[in-house]
Amino acid sequence: MLAKTARLTESGDFLRATKSGLRSSSTHFVGYLYIEGESTHPARVGLIIGKNIGGSVLRHRLARKLRHCLREQYSKLPDGSLLVIRGLGNSSGAECCLELTQILTTLVRKAKEQAMRK
Repeated sequence: MLAKTARLTESGDFLRATKSGLRSSSTHFVGYLYIEGESTHPARVGLIIGKNIGGSVLRHRLARKLRHCLREQYSKLPDGSLLVIRGLGNSSGAECCLELTQILTTLVRKAKEQAMRK
């Protein structure tokens, strides 16, 4: 489980990450990473699991799987970053940890490249 300080709860933060952040996708998930300037706050993570995934049981099962995988990958995120993971319609049977690792690796690499350009 993620700590309370590591959770993304404000709708404005979700909006900022999904509209202005870097984007990477896999077969079953889309990841968005927004890095706030010189922030010393810890990284925060949010999930978007829509009803197109399935019923309540499937959605909550997927969210638990994702949170478990994110707990292991959380230390890779830069300070002050906002990460949002969106589940796509066919993601209930996905290999969550593998796809999440690929998405996070791509997003962190893109963030480093973008920082080097500035």
